[in-house]
Amino acid sequence: MEIVFFNTLGREYQRFEPLEDVVKIYCCGPTVYHFAHLGNFRSYIFEDILVRFLRKSGFSVKHVMNITDVGHLVSDADEGEDKMVLAAKREKKDVLEIARFYSDVFFDDARKLNILKPDIVCRATEHIPQMISLIKKLEARGFTYFAGGNVYFDTSKFPDYSKLRAGQDKSSVARVEEDPNKKNQEDFVLWFTKSKYRDHILLWDSPWGLGYPGWHIECSAMAMTHLGETLDIHCGGVDHIPIHHTNEIAQSECATGKLFSRFWLHNEFVLFNNDKMSKSKGSIVTVSDIDSKGFDPLDYRYLCLLVHYRTQLNFTEETLKSARTARQNLVLTLAKFLAENRLSVSQIESTSSFKYLSTVAEDLNTPKLLGQIWTDIENLTVDTVSSILEIDEVLGLNLKSKIILCSTLDTQAQEIAAQREISRKNKRFEESDKLRDVLTEKGYLVFDTNQGQIVLNRNI
Repeated sequence: MEIVFFNTLGREYQRFEPLEDVVKIYCCGPTVYHFAHLGNFRSYIFEDILVRFLRKSGFSVKHVMNITDVGHLVSDADEGEDKMVLAAKREKKDVLEIARFYSDVFFDDARKLNILKPDIVCRATEHIPQMISLIKKLEARGFTYFAGGNVYFDTSKFPDYSKLRAGQDKSSVARVEEDPNKKNQEDFVLWFTKSKYRDHILLWDSPWGLGYPGWHIECSAMAMTHLGETLDIHCGGVDHIPIHHTNEIAQSECATGKLFSRFWLHNEFVLFNNDKMSKSKGSIVTVSDIDSKGFDPLDYRYLCLLVHYRTQLNFTEETLKSARTARQNLVLTLAKFLAENRLSVSQIESTSSFKYLSTVAEDLNTPKLLGQIWTDIENLTVDTVSSILEIDEVLGLNLKSKIILCSTLDTQAQEIAAQREISRKNKRFEESDKLRDVLTEKGYLVFDTNQGQIVLNRNI
């Protein structure tokens, strides 16, 4: 089976094979100063699909994700205050307390979305020595300069600086304000000292003075610490392309002389009210928000699967409702088929899902895959059910557990269903219809078949 991904580096589809026995993947994780919103989680869902797919295809995968708990300023371009410091002021708490709280919420939300936890979760504050070592290496090779109390990376020394963003609209890389200490406005800070000292709370000793790392150096240091000097795949949102990932490439490749990542995969934005979902604009929806409105977080996961990860996703309550209906109908259809055939989930043997896997191999084409599944559902067989349940190990919709839940009745519903079955056998159809209505009001679907009635819980 040939696997093809759209590589942002070169902007073309490329055949994927890992360099070694293990696929090395690094994903930019959250800056834990606030709640992650659904736009953020689109990245982690797409990355989760990628990891699940590669493992299902037979590869060993080492998945590393960072936690940014220092150094990420309000702007990605070295401007404004540190987001963590602002959060500490806002909530009148310790910075590390803020980081712990929002990290815990992030991983709880990720669990609700059925996102597998990365093999390694690394925190920026726990990798300061590695960052200092990387900056010293760049300094020794002549890629840095010291000005205004900060250590800068000199982008003029790296001719391929703009290679990742080749073909992008130039307006997407414009800076908000100029820094008089920079030789070139695209230069970026590797280590902050005096000019960004202000009232920063987290500070470390370094060869350049007391200070803290820039956001970009953090990811390079953590990625290479845990995965080596060349990665197979680096992931993130498209907003990381013009600055953060461009800077990662520059500092990493200048430090090692090697290609930093062979593949760069980026997901598009989630739109809310026709604009990018963004904390800075106050236009966010969280997992808790949709949970409180009665949605299952897996409804949002299904919505993400409906739209290719490189296409903008329009989020509204209506699109989420449509995704919920489709996900529930998928579960109900599978559960009804199994009930009609007197089969349980545990009795369905795994079969090869090569047909479905080959679709995902087309740059993670989950919309096409869902289309195939719905076409196949029109003429369900045991083999088809088996294949759908197997490919769900990639989709992550928890179909097996949802089918079991769908087929489970509470004690009262069991009693009503038993009474109705007796009414039907005794041809007391008016009584049977009334009992059906009671079950319907309780959230159950009732189907009458030649083998007897089937009662399913639709609140799944």
